[in-house]
Amino acid sequence: MKQRLFSRLAAALLLFVCLLYWSPQLQAQKAEWLMDGGDVERTGWQKNETILSPSTVKNMKLLWKTKLDNEPRQMHNLLPVLIASNVKTASGTKQIVLATGVTDNLYALDAETGTQIWKLHFDSNWSGTAGRGGGILCPGGITATPVIGAGKAEGEYIIYAASWDGRLRRVDLATGKEIVPPAKFMPPNGKPYALNLYKNSIYVHTAQGCGGNPNMVYIYDLATERVGAWGPAGGGMWGRTGGAISSKGVMYTGTGDGPWNPENGVYGNGIIGVAQDPVTKAGKLMDYFGPKNAEWLWKRDLDMQVTASIFKYKGKELMVDAGKEGVIYLMDIDSIGGDDHRSPLYTTPLYCNEEVNFASAGVWGSLATWEDARGTRWVLSPFWGPKHSKFSAPIENGVVKKGGVVAFKVVEKAGKTILAPAWISRDMDRGEPPIIANGVVYAYGSGEDTDQAAYDIGLAYNRQENRIKNSTKAVLYALDGQTGKELWNSGDAIASWNHWSGLSVANGRVYISTFDGYQYCFGIASGTTQSAAKGAK
Repeated sequence: MKQRLFSRLAAALLLFVCLLYWSPQLQAQKAEWLMDGGDVERTGWQKNETILSPSTVKNMKLLWKTKLDNEPRQMHNLLPVLIASNVKTASGTKQIVLATGVTDNLYALDAETGTQIWKLHFDSNWSGTAGRGGGILCPGGITATPVIGAGKAEGEYIIYAASWDGRLRRVDLATGKEIVPPAKFMPPNGKPYALNLYKNSIYVHTAQGCGGNPNMVYIYDLATERVGAWGPAGGGMWGRTGGAISSKGVMYTGTGDGPWNPENGVYGNGIIGVAQDPVTKAGKLMDYFGPKNAEWLWKRDLDMQVTASIFKYKGKELMVDAGKEGVIYLMDIDSIGGDDHRSPLYTTPLYCNEEVNFASAGVWGSLATWEDARGTRWVLSPFWGPKHSKFSAPIENGVVKKGGVVAFKVVEKAGKTILAPAWISRDMDRGEPPIIANGVVYAYGSGEDTDQAAYDIGLAYNRQENRIKNSTKAVLYALDGQTGKELWNSGDAIASWNHWSGLSVANGRVYISTFDGYQYCFGIASGTTQSAAKGAK
């Protein structure tokens, strides 16, 4: 009897030890990155990371890099990857990394090894050639990062992608096979930005007038197959990570390249909120905001072209957005510009672009936001060029000349909600949109030549042969979320630069791609997984 009891106790103890070892790793496998920016609010915050942390990130190294056969177009090649953790395939459950190539290609990679599982090249029903690859702004091809949604059963995932011919494609992530025939979504040869998926509808916006198409918001209702659309008339919507969607189902995006004249239905150089009519499925303008210097922004080509971030704070839903000028606007979702549509809750001081450069300084890409264990809400902004000479933060991590990341805290002061400067990162060769996971901020310098004009030839400089030649290489950084202190960098591991790309993170791995067609994966090697998981507690 005693021997049987001892055996049961020993078995229970063994099970307990196994659970202690495996539980952090099993939890880590639940982390996913199913859309650009990580979520519908475009926070850039990976909430489920447990392996990488401020104490373990120093162990990161290059785990694998895979060369994909996508043909680059006009400085574009691979878009930010998406990650699904528990995909049921014919050979078992896999963590799959979905890479997208501008030349109408999708690739599924094994997250463990980087091995290509399948490739799908979209056919096209568009035979036109006008504007194809017509310049850096209009490369021709897939420019919208897809989004991954749930399938009918656990472990099933559906990829939603917008191919170059403007059709919506639905693809089984496990097999790379199209589930239903392509459906008309938007005009061909345009330039849509990252897709968003909210309550069974796909949201997207377009810019640059590529292919002669108008700049519009498109909403595809998956249940009825209806498409709603609405356009600001005044300019394109080109936040790189697409539109951010609030809890009320309103998609917010900045506009550019046009005047601010809402009385006449023109909404350039501002922010608009568009929603889907629940009955007709049409797109409707719900709210709008115009900076008080919108006319000057238009004249100086300082577009509001940054993807916003939406978050909850003390019972309110707030939003932050920015543009090339180099300030952040803090807004209440209930009325983003107040009664006059021109009064946000708070505007930060200028923190970059002192020289008022329209092309190679200011804020580009997207903002990010996260909340730490103490409940402090943080807002992060990338920027190009040096910081503004009159801007400072309590913690500065060196002189910034080429770009970096600035962090703010959301605080209450004199009865108002403001953004208080917290830290500025080290110098980066063109600071690109950061993402956050488990207290670590991941950012990178793209190494891209971002100049669009030169003193001797003017705008004629903005050609791929000039900018490709003068681009260098990307460097990935891991920063302490509280101080901005550098915890790790990729050194010389990345051989090329990138344009129109971004970062993704899940399950102890950080992903970045480059113009030469390589997909890189950095993380903690399997030999240190156990200690890393313990350190993440």
